[in-house]
Parts: sequence; structure tokens; C-alpha cells
Amino acid sequence: MRHSNGIRRAALATTAVTAVAAAVTGILPGTAMAASTTTSTPPPACSASALQVSAKQAVHRPVGTGTGAAVVQFTNVSRRTCVLKGHPTVAGAGNGSPAHNTPLKVTRTGRAATVTVRPHGKAWVKLTFVQVHGEADGYCVSGKDPVTYPTMVIGLPHSGKHQVALNDGVWAECDNKVTATPVSAVKPS
Repeated sequence: MRHSNGIRRAALATTAVTAVAAAVTGILPGTAMAASTTTSTPPPACSASALQVSAKQAVHRPVGTGTGAAVVQFTNVSRRTCVLKGHPTVAGAGNGSPAHNTPLKVTRTGRAATVTVRPHGKAWVKLTFVQVHGEADGYCVSGKDPVTYPTMVIGLPHSGKHQVALNDGVWAECDNKVTATPVSAVKPS
């Protein structure tokens, strides 16, 4: 008899758990539970047309008279949330045209993560150049001539290339090299 009471208690406990689960999920006892088909799809990559891009010299930059470092800001001007990810490509735009550009050798720093950018939201990258030294036209420590560009072409994976001028000067650099952070939701200084 003891054995049958134990079985009866187990059956009652199972029925109680099933009833609670049914109440929580809204499924009536005796009906089949279908597998959940709702999956949340991640937002798409930001298209080139969804982004407004601007740049200014960074607060913290190497000592010298060139640009040194710049912070590039990507603003989502679309009505939809989208994502950015990765390190940028960088090219100096000769004659102000993205079609006539000089690609810079990009050294990546930091690990790339997906950044969700809501409408009117912002994301950033920081570019650090080999600095120009001296006065007037300046000089490069390497012995090469410094280069200035009116604009740079900044590209992001799956989000197009963007021609951008500095808000506060021209792009001046040495050796056609740049160190770039990945896209970040935190504004660098």
C-alpha cells in the first residue's frame, strides 16, 4: 500500500507541475505544444546611405604638427536600427575624389564587436597616423615627405565607403600608415 501511495503522490505532483506549466504558457492540458517559431532577427548592416560621417582631430594624439589622430563619427540618419562592425579601411582622397585615392596601410588594434546603432545613434572609430613634425611643410622621421589630403575615404565592412573632411583642418600624415580601432559605441578621445 505504501508503494501505491508513493506512485499516487508522484502522479499528483506531475499533474500539478503540468497544470502550472500550462497556466504559465497558456497551453491547455491535452493540447500539443508546438515548437516556438519566433526568432528575433538581428538588424541589418547599416547601408552607406543610412550613415552621415564626420571627423575631427582627437583630443589625445601623438606629439607633432600633423593630424596625429582623428575620431570619425558615424550617425545613423535612417529610420531603422542597423549594425556596424569591424575595422575601417582608410585612403587619402587625391584631388578630393574617392576614385583617385591612396590606400593607407591600416594596423588594426582592438577586437571588433557588433555595434547596434538606433536612428540618430552614433558609433566611432579612432585613427592614429604617423605624425608630421616641424614647422611649415614639416618632415617625417622616416625621411619621406609628409602628405596632406583634403578628404579621406573611410570604409566599413558591409557599410560602404565615405568621403570625409576634418571639421578642424586637413588630414596630414607620414608614411601612408594608420592605426585604427574597430567601430565602437563609446566615443574615443
